[in-house]
This record gives sequence, C-alpha cells and structure tokens, in this order.
Amino acid sequence: MTETSIPINRIRNIGFIAHIDAGKTTVTERVLFITGRIHRVGEVDEGTTAMDWMPQERERGITITAAATTAFWRDHRVNIIDTPGHVDFTAEVERSLRVLDGGIVVLDAVAGVQSQSETVWRQANTYEVPRICFVNKMDRVGASYERTIESVRRRLGANPVALQLPIGEEAEFQGVIDLLGGVAMVYPDGGRRGSSSDVPEVIPVPTDYEEEYERYRQSMIEKIVETDESLLIRYLEGEDIDVDDLRQALRRATMEQSLVPVLCGSATTSKGIHPLLDAIVDYLPSPQDIPAVGGVDPSSGEVQLRHPEEDGDFAALAFKVATDPYVGRLVFLRVYSGAENSGAQVYNVTKKARERLGRLILMHANRREELESIGAGNICAVVGLRETFTGDTICSGPRPVILEPPHFPEPVVSVAIEPATRADQDRLSQALRKLSDEDPTFLVRFDEETGQTIMSGMGELHLEVLVDRMRREFDVEANVGRPRVSYRETITQPVRVEGRFVRQTGGHGQFGHVWLELEPLEGGAGIVYEEKIVGGVIPRQFIPAVEKGVKQALDNGPIGGFPLVDIKVTLVDGSFHPVDSSDIAFSSAAMMAIREGVPRGRPVLLEPIVDMEVVCPGETLGEVLADLGTRRAQIRSIEGQGDVQVARAMLPLGETFAYTTALRSITSGRASYSMEFKHYEQVAEDVLRASGSLR
Repeated sequence: MTETSIPINRIRNIGFIAHIDAGKTTVTERVLFITGRIHRVGEVDEGTTAMDWMPQERERGITITAAATTAFWRDHRVNIIDTPGHVDFTAEVERSLRVLDGGIVVLDAVAGVQSQSETVWRQANTYEVPRICFVNKMDRVGASYERTIESVRRRLGANPVALQLPIGEEAEFQGVIDLLGGVAMVYPDGGRRGSSSDVPEVIPVPTDYEEEYERYRQSMIEKIVETDESLLIRYLEGEDIDVDDLRQALRRATMEQSLVPVLCGSATTSKGIHPLLDAIVDYLPSPQDIPAVGGVDPSSGEVQLRHPEEDGDFAALAFKVATDPYVGRLVFLRVYSGAENSGAQVYNVTKKARERLGRLILMHANRREELESIGAGNICAVVGLRETFTGDTICSGPRPVILEPPHFPEPVVSVAIEPATRADQDRLSQALRKLSDEDPTFLVRFDEETGQTIMSGMGELHLEVLVDRMRREFDVEANVGRPRVSYRETITQPVRVEGRFVRQTGGHGQFGHVWLELEPLEGGAGIVYEEKIVGGVIPRQFIPAVEKGVKQALDNGPIGGFPLVDIKVTLVDGSFHPVDSSDIAFSSAAMMAIREGVPRGRPVLLEPIVDMEVVCPGETLGEVLADLGTRRAQIRSIEGQGDVQVARAMLPLGETFAYTTALRSITSGRASYSMEFKHYEQVAEDVLRASGSLR
C-alpha cells in the first residue's frame, strides 16, 4: 500500500496521551506489532521499544520526545504520535495535540485518573480533539474498571460510555465482552508477550456474565441514543436499534465530544489491543471529518478557511523541529490542504522566507522512509527547511495564510551553565542553539550582571535530560549550577510616569519624551502594550521604538532582576524635537520611565505554584502531610483507595527540589508523586525576608 493509494477519509492522525507510567508506549508497541509495523515487541523496562529510541528514554524508562510512526489497519492509514507523560515534557504533548485529529487517553486501571491525566485532558479540550479512553493494566492487583470510569466522569467532567465489559479483573483478567457486537474475546493461554496468541478467540458471552452484559449494554444504548433524536424516538417506541446505526451515532457523538468511548485491556499481554484498533478506525475522525482549519491572510488580516483537499492551495504547520544524526535538521509538518512534491519551492509565511522541501520523509520513531509527495491530512518530516521553526506556516499558491501555532507554557526552573574547558565553548553555544530550536520551552539567555549563561526549562528532569543530550550528542562537557526557581515580578498599584531622554553633544543631539501609565493586571495576563497618542505629539515612526524600550526594560524587575509580568503599559503623551528625536532616544525614554515607574507601583515578587499529587501507603500519610506542611503546602484533598492514600496539594515549586529523596526516606521508597505548574502567586513577606537576596 503506497502513500497515494490511501484516500483521505481512511487516514487517522491519532496520539496516545496519559499520565506518566500509564502505559502509553507499551500500548503503542503492541499496536505496531499487531499491525505488522514491527516484528518483535519491545519492552519499556528492557529499553527495547521502537518508539523510545533515545538513549535517555531507554535508560530512564520514560518517553521524552513525541515519536511519530505510521501503521495500517483494515485498509486505513493510522499516523501515530506517542507523547511523553512527564509534566516536564508537556510541550511535546501540546504541539502534538495541535496537529492531531483524535486522541487515545490511556488510564491506569489501579490509579484511575491522575494529575497529568487531567492536564492532557485540558490540553485536548483546548484544541477540541475527540478522544477515546483505554483502561490499561486490568491484570494488576487493585485494578477496577468501574472505579476508573467513575473517575473519568468525576475528575475530567466527561461523559464516558463503556463499550466493553472485562472478563475478570486483576490476575483473573482473561479478555473483554464487546457490548455492541454481543461477543466475548478471550486469550486462552493468557496472551504471551509478542506471541501468535495475541489474536483473541471470539466466543459467545459467557453464561455467568449474561446478566451483567445486559445491564451494561442497556446503559450503553441509552447513552448513545440520547445523542441522536431520531434514534431516541425509535428507541422510546420500543424498536430494536440496529448495531450499525448505533456505531454511526457513536462515531458522531465521539467527534462532537458529547461521548467518550471507553475500552479496556492489558497492553503487556496484548489483551484488548485488537478492539482498540477497531475503535480508532470506527470512532475517531479522519482529516475530512474535522472542520476546515482557519488561517489569517497576512495582507488583509481576514480569516480564510483551508479545506482538507489535495487540489487546494498547499498549507502546512511546522509543529516540531528535531536534529537527526544522519540527515541533519528535520522539520515535522502537518499538511492541512493541498499537496506538494519533494524538492518543491514553498513559502514560509511566518518568516516571509522562500524555502525548499528538500526531502519528504515518513518517520518510524528514528527510522526513515522517503516519500515522493505529501498530501492533505498527512504528517511527515522534511529535510531542507532552514528558516522554519515550531509554529511556522508553510504555503504555496497565490493565497498564503498563517495557521494558529501551538501555545507553550513559560519555563519555571533555571540553572547556570558554563563550558568545562575553553575547547567546549563553541560546541556549547552550538548545542544550546540547536536544543532551543527543537524545544520551545527551553530558553537560553546571558545574564549581564553575573556574566553567566542561564538556561531555563519546565523542571529539574527537563534540564537534566538536556545537559545529558549535550554530552552525548554534541560532545560538550559543562558545569551546571544548582536549579533555581524562575521568579517573576509585578506591580500592585497603577502609576503615571514620565520618561525624558535628552543628550546634547555639539552637533545633533538626542531627544525623546514619553508619558506612560502602568496598571496591574490579573494573573496570567502577561504584558499588554497600548498607545493612545492623539494629535501627533509623538510621530508614528517613533511609536514602535517606545514599545521596544518598554519590553526591554520589563525584562529586569527592581526586586531581584526577574522579568515583570501581568502589567498593562499605555503610552498616553509625550513630545518630540524635529531634528534631535530618534528611535534610540524614544526607546531610551521609555526604558527610563519603566525603571522609575515600577518601583513606585509597589512591586511584589511572584513564585511558581505547582499542583502535586502524592500516592503513599495509608500508614505513612501522617508523615507525608507533616513534611508537606513544612514546605508551605496547602492540602486540597485526601482520597483513599484501599490501603493506598492519595494527597493533593498546592505548594511553591522552590519547595519541591530534592523532594524525591525526602519522600523515599519518609515512606521507605513506597510512595510516588507527580506535579504540574499551575500559576504564579505573590511571595509572602516573611518568606521573602527569610530568603534574603534572591539574586
């Protein structure tokens, strides 16, 4: 089957998303084996999976980068992205969901919905991605299908509909009953890993499950017909609804996100993977089922639609940049409309630069297959796009548009880095540049006051992995400082301030004069700049220079030199000199105004707050809570599942450094935790005094 032989309505662009350790990579590995994409099943614990190909992934047993691959099932092409579960690599999930048409949320049958499950669910809501749930690890001690479905309803606010009934749970888990098909799928010898017994045996519903089957099936039918008025009328009139009608209604409801189909299984023994593949084809949308994507015309500012048709104008979004040791710089594209051939000239609308599609490559993790062309609805990697970065739009044809890029969170942890030797200096600069090109949440800056290079990321693990990649991939040895929290600053009261820059040196002087109003904004609002100049008191050509000076000055706050956020700056007045005024003068005047005005706005320090979930044995809960109390934590909830307790708390990120060691000590290594960044919050006065200098 070739690239061009697959019609667009038989393409599925899907991703596996979940909390860390829910089993996403294992599920993906079984999918690839059963579809014939790989011929040997890899294991995460053994470091032999196809999708976790980086050395760091295989050593740590976690997914770090989103890996892309393609498989075929029932004459459908399934483009798959396996995403990380760890919160430090949330950018990989964010950019993947921006270009996917459907998602499979993998849930742990023992833990149910966990903190990062909520995060990826919200991200999928943001990009309106239809999804199905796969309850994994049904063969583990403590597994509960019903409890997991209830946690989907309660914690995710979703409307789950069970399509299967498990045959047994924990060690007795043998297979599943298909509620729509009315048959059971069992694995007689337990589904040995990667064996021919992966194919289930289809049998009638076991007699001891008939009553439960009828109850679950009735509940499923009622949920499905509620989403379709004509089916509901037929159902209320006592008519038996045909299975095909139910499937079509469920497909529509899934794509409209009014229902979330739920399936179950055990990926390690391949149980439930066949029906999961069927569900991907049956219920998740093709690119043709997704509404036309809107793009902004750069010349008029109007929104234009791009339909998923190969005969339209070519439009694609660059959602990932990666460095490949064999072919160099790879740019991953999702094509929304049109088609292009390898070697074609295209236009980067975002950068206003001409580019060339050097080689089109279909990726299978880190292996490559050459393509002659790429059409609407597909995902591929491209060699040769030198000016293209994450979020850029690539077009060809007379009507270019700019597609909405993915949005990424701000980094919250920083470390200072310096080369170990003079010989490492140039290699370090090159490595930092390439890694920041790949990862939008990895920022590098030079601190002029300390003379240090500062790199910032989403967490300790994120930065640790990047330093390890520098050593292995770029042969750079570097000295890395201790992690520091990326604080922010803001003001708490409005200020009106004047900035006047005047220099006279014999010939032409410099003159810039502005009046700015500074106002505090709600948390998360960022920086808002506005100008209200009337009557030409400042000529239009100097106004961009004022904005540049404002934003430059806001990079360093008066308390600790941290960036200022959540401030609205309005240019309201000023004056100019017909000869001496210049861009430099107005930029300098704006910087002077900010530096004078911010200290008068009662500035405060903000610290990042994280949402932490700790899972621990019941007998250690008291000690865990006591330790969290010393870390300024606010306990949000405590839930029990048997002898396991789950505590959720909000606490400052700075208090979580080295928490892994402390938690192991308290619980003798029997507890685990996960956390995600939530928002910035003002640092209390007593904490600020106790910390001394934050610089």
